[in-house]
Amino acid sequence: MAMNTTVTPPAAGQSGLRGAVVGDTRLSSINGEEGKLIYRGIDIHDLARHSSFEEITYLLWFGSLPTQAHLDEFRARLSKHRALPPQLLALLRDLPKQGSPMDALRTAVSALGLFDPDVNATSRESQIEKAVRLTAIFPTILAAYHRISKNLDPVEPDPALDTAANFLYMFNGEAPDAQAARVLDVSLILHADHGMNASTFSAIVTAATLSDMYAATTSAIGTLKGPLHGGANEGVIHNLLEIGDIGAVDQWVEKKIAAHEKIMGFGHAVYKAYDPRATELKQIALEAGSKAGSTKWVEMTERMEQAVWKIKQLYPNVDLYSASVYYTLGIPTPYFTPVFAISRVSGWTAHCMEQYADNKLIRPRANYVGGRGVAYVPIAERSQDITV
Repeated sequence: MAMNTTVTPPAAGQSGLRGAVVGDTRLSSINGEEGKLIYRGIDIHDLARHSSFEEITYLLWFGSLPTQAHLDEFRARLSKHRALPPQLLALLRDLPKQGSPMDALRTAVSALGLFDPDVNATSRESQIEKAVRLTAIFPTILAAYHRISKNLDPVEPDPALDTAANFLYMFNGEAPDAQAARVLDVSLILHADHGMNASTFSAIVTAATLSDMYAATTSAIGTLKGPLHGGANEGVIHNLLEIGDIGAVDQWVEKKIAAHEKIMGFGHAVYKAYDPRATELKQIALEAGSKAGSTKWVEMTERMEQAVWKIKQLYPNVDLYSASVYYTLGIPTPYFTPVFAISRVSGWTAHCMEQYADNKLIRPRANYVGGRGVAYVPIAERSQDITV
């Protein structure tokens, strides 16, 4: 990430850095007005329909899609790093079994840096090695924690399987069918990177201090956890389960909107048109539902999309249909956001490497709106009814 020497201020009246440009990137770009997303210049629809998550990761890190020989070598490199160090597995066993999987992932990734003797190395090759280790081990951490929480033994990764299939295999204890693996693989492609989102910004702010990639990734995980970012897909499935039946969708939507309550899965900080990722996810959600013998959840989601559009003219975002995909694949709701992280770590690490390559400390200013010239009051004279 080549940081600008000045930060473009947001438009008047905007907050949360909306509209502020904080740097240059070659990784991904969003055209919010037209509903377009590209990775390294390639349209997301082409990548989702014809590529694999490993190819996308290679594209983000190295700048071009791999040849078959490069892809085979890259997959072998990822496979080499999937297994958990015994000490990290012991740590997962000691965590509360009823804890949040995102908290378990954050804790494990932070600890993982302690097992890397080159944690502070800054060469390009050392950065690639860290990115490979992080991307390879995320699915293993989450699958192991899931099984430990169910009093089951963790399943060792299968070197013959790719990222998506390996996660489902380690998570469920049995090899997934080809369609389930492909459905998850497409979902990982669609979530790999997305401009300067909150978790990516969190990662590069940390990296810009020249802290290590494990620390930067830990920052990103903590940011992704929030319900206004990665956690939104969990809110979507909770809503669908609350509604229960397609016939109750319209009334539920009307009631929520009348009460001015937010409906997860709609609207976006950048898109003013249909989120292109939602287009692809809707299709694979239908495919997954048909394979599973029930399209109930995606049909309810479509009905919700129509009802919200009728009243509010809001487009769906990626979370609306990713919830149906994950639920149909049998992934428990608390693991929706962690599965998002399995994908997005490829983007986080790519942005970290871009940041390290042309680093400047990210140090914005705050607009102070507090008082001035306030007199100091000695402790004996202070009132007890102070409001902060």
